[in-house]
Amino acid sequence: MGQLPRPRGSRIAESRPGRAGRMIAGVNPPPAAELLSAMITPAVLISASGTLILSTSTRLARVVDRVRELSRLSETLFTTADTPFAELRWKGMEDQLDMQTRRGGLLQRALTCFYVALGIFVATAIALALVSYSVPVAWVPSALGIAGMLMLFYGCVMLLRETRLALRAVDSEMAFVLELTDRHRRQANGGGGAPPPAAG
Repeated sequence: MGQLPRPRGSRIAESRPGRAGRMIAGVNPPPAAELLSAMITPAVLISASGTLILSTSTRLARVVDRVRELSRLSETLFTTADTPFAELRWKGMEDQLDMQTRRGGLLQRALTCFYVALGIFVATAIALALVSYSVPVAWVPSALGIAGMLMLFYGCVMLLRETRLALRAVDSEMAFVLELTDRHRRQANGGGGAPPPAAG
């Protein structure tokens, strides 16, 4: 009997002889539509990474602006000799600079994680195309995807810590302003009725 004709458009893997007489199945690449669909799958995670990078960069820029403002205030306080309650002001600025420095470190680590995750997800999309022609490395896209999600998770943890530190910085600054206002009020109330110092 003659061999039945192969249906048109079928993707039946052909076998070819390998070493030691074993038969190795040929690798048929998937259609272009399936390949592109698989490569677009990490696009959601790539978009999420870009959004987190944008928001984290904005937060880091605000921290830098705040540090520069504190630096200008410290220079003004240093050059002005008769500033009232100078010790309290110095203490408040030192606390604020310490918290802003810690915030900047956390934001830098989070931003690094998001950039690395973005690169990993792009590499995942490329690996999905490459494994279509090399079956033994089919585990690479999954490993890259898991690594990218772990980096995103770690970056989000850093953002959570930075948010809590930002709230502490706001509370500390409000306490400093309230204490400074209270001292000014007490000085104003006590200064009006206080007798002048005796001469000589």
